[in-house]
Amino acid sequence: MTETSSAPGGRLSLGQGTALYVGAVLATGVIALPALAADVAGPASLLAWLGLAVVSAPLAATFAALGARYPDAGGIATYARLAFGDRAAAIVGWCFYLSVPVGGPAAALWAGGYVEGALGGGRSTVVATMVALLVIVPGANAFGIQVTGRVQIALAGLLTVFLGLAVALSLPHADLSNLEPFAPHGWQAIGPAAALLVWSFVGWETVTYLTAEFRRPARDVPRATAFAVIVVGVIYLSVAFATITVLGPRAGDTAAPLGDLLAIGLGGNARVLAAIAALLLTFGAMNAYYAGAAKLGAALARDGALPAWLDRGSSAGEVPRRSLAVLSAMSMTTAAIVVAARLEPQSLVLLTTGLFVTVYAVGVAAAVKLLPRRSGARFAALVAQGAVVVLLLMAGVYLIWPLVVTIGALLYLRLTRSARPVERPQP
Repeated sequence: MTETSSAPGGRLSLGQGTALYVGAVLATGVIALPALAADVAGPASLLAWLGLAVVSAPLAATFAALGARYPDAGGIATYARLAFGDRAAAIVGWCFYLSVPVGGPAAALWAGGYVEGALGGGRSTVVATMVALLVIVPGANAFGIQVTGRVQIALAGLLTVFLGLAVALSLPHADLSNLEPFAPHGWQAIGPAAALLVWSFVGWETVTYLTAEFRRPARDVPRATAFAVIVVGVIYLSVAFATITVLGPRAGDTAAPLGDLLAIGLGGNARVLAAIAALLLTFGAMNAYYAGAAKLGAALARDGALPAWLDRGSSAGEVPRRSLAVLSAMSMTTAAIVVAARLEPQSLVLLTTGLFVTVYAVGVAAAVKLLPRRSGARFAALVAQGAVVVLLLMAGVYLIWPLVVTIGALLYLRLTRSARPVERPQP
């Protein structure tokens, strides 16, 4: 087993890579989850935020080490294949690939809620926003990773400034007495709150599917990860703290905490600005996820875990348009189900969380096996492994969905394994 050369080959710069990480992890959860977590656990939800921020550091370090060492469009699926074989690669690949058509519409629904709050129009505005995002994001990705990276740099800068502004303007109105009682629903409520907040910290695995696109993966992937960990951790904790201390008892009742924080800070109705922030956050997160998942789909097809006609675009510099089209079609199918059944984003989020936790479990286990013994990266993987066990326990019944996906992946391999020879690049 040899490592991929770290010689330049891709097109992503350090800045673009950092922006992709920030966009993937600083996801749509920040526009709604501070309020939802406060409703579940009160001020004690801050401990859930802090715990997940701490846990995300070794997870990020683990995936950065793997991405720098084995840059490939297959990402975690490639690491799983190197560590455990084709079946594990297919399972983890399917789990991530199928998470995007479920999570994408959920994220777009949240953004639609902010737009509806600013413009009115009821459910029609929410649905129209969702559909628009599900069209625009794949369309932007169809132009290639350089365009995606440039767009992401602009988005990351705007988002960082905007969220910082929301916190800075509202904090003078903070009241520390709003931290009492600290655990109104009991300490046990921190667990369910953390299960919701997992959505906000997934994303470290997303850029592993794009590591081959970096100009210098061995150098730039760890650096981009470190910068993103700091930015994301500071922003999440600041927004959560402001939501609790500024909004007080109504923190758990608001559907648009950022809008309320801005309204308080600016002394007026700032829901239009909040809607803009929600759209930017959602576009940034979806942009990174669709880019990574499209690359993954092409790599899975290259490795025999998806139909062969999807394999175009798996190499660095190529655009996986066929895989992107399949993701778009599945996302639109989910959107149609959402409209017909009048589903809310929370149910989709928890389904997606089960898939993400499964991806993390396999990816971290692969890291423990692949990374050099007595290295800092392997120590981070061991720490992350303990954290993932806790996340699996919190996912509970929502692990049924990844179980169904696992069965589907294994059946596909069984039915097609002798259909054609598979030629893979050697990491």
